[in-house]
Amino acid sequence: MKNRTAVIDLGTNTFNLIIAEKNEGALNELVHLEEGVKLGEGGINKGNIQEAAFLRGMQMMKHFSGLLKKYEVSNYKAIATSAIRNAKNGPDFIKQVKVQTGIVIESINGQKEAEYIYGGVKSSGALSDKTSLILDIGGGSVECILCNHSELFWKESFEIGAARLMDIFHKEDPIPSEKITELNRYLEEKLEPLFEQCKIFKPHNLIGSAGAFDTFVEMIETEKGNDVDLRELKTYLFDSIAFAEITDWLCTSSHEQRINRKSIIPLRVDMIVTASILTGFIIEKLGVKEIGMSAYSMKEGILSKLIR
Repeated sequence: MKNRTAVIDLGTNTFNLIIAEKNEGALNELVHLEEGVKLGEGGINKGNIQEAAFLRGMQMMKHFSGLLKKYEVSNYKAIATSAIRNAKNGPDFIKQVKVQTGIVIESINGQKEAEYIYGGVKSSGALSDKTSLILDIGGGSVECILCNHSELFWKESFEIGAARLMDIFHKEDPIPSEKITELNRYLEEKLEPLFEQCKIFKPHNLIGSAGAFDTFVEMIETEKGNDVDLRELKTYLFDSIAFAEITDWLCTSSHEQRINRKSIIPLRVDMIVTASILTGFIIEKLGVKEIGMSAYSMKEGILSKLIR
């Protein structure tokens, strides 16, 4: 077997696969896939993976299994997060994947997820000696991490991901203003532990970890006429005015308007709305002026640990 390592990240919306090879100290990515599975579709707040989503997930894991064999991967880690850890039939999904593909999945809690995210963002070079708030918005959960490049001060996972919020608040399109108000009240309550910790650690900036923040970057840069390769980019510093304009537009846009915007991938066409509201609420609440993005997230954090 070749000296190849893989990470499989089974998220609520996407299943991700990275296969990498260490060659003379350098890390060479052989495969980098982000596949829309929508495992939480139809059941995210019911605590159950629906049949169609279950089958989509199984098919993707069979595809990933084939790639692990093709690339002769000697070491891998498959991690399940919010949708699987909270679903009543999550253990059955994990069992079926092992039976049908041989892949062993580890279901991790939100604290471990936040720790891996910190490792990924740190490896991107986005952190400095100043205190940052890392915000990772998944479909099922949101991870918040207060840290700098050398120390993780506080971390928490909140089960208020974009898919969960959309299921509760975004049933009409465009989202009605009264629903935005309701959502903001909900966030005020749910994120109280974060705001209390921010009073202590006083973050200098907010760094969005991949996901929705990838889309924000692509929207802003496409508007300028630029092509962006996020894998090459690693980090990005937002212009605060451009950022506010993009998120404001998303909060008032229709599904048709979003789907016609090429810089928004189909998977995020709808969930980007609640992700925008959540991001805007935190920025306003904390009064942070500097907003950045790390293209690296949990899967890169796991990969860096495996490689080491």
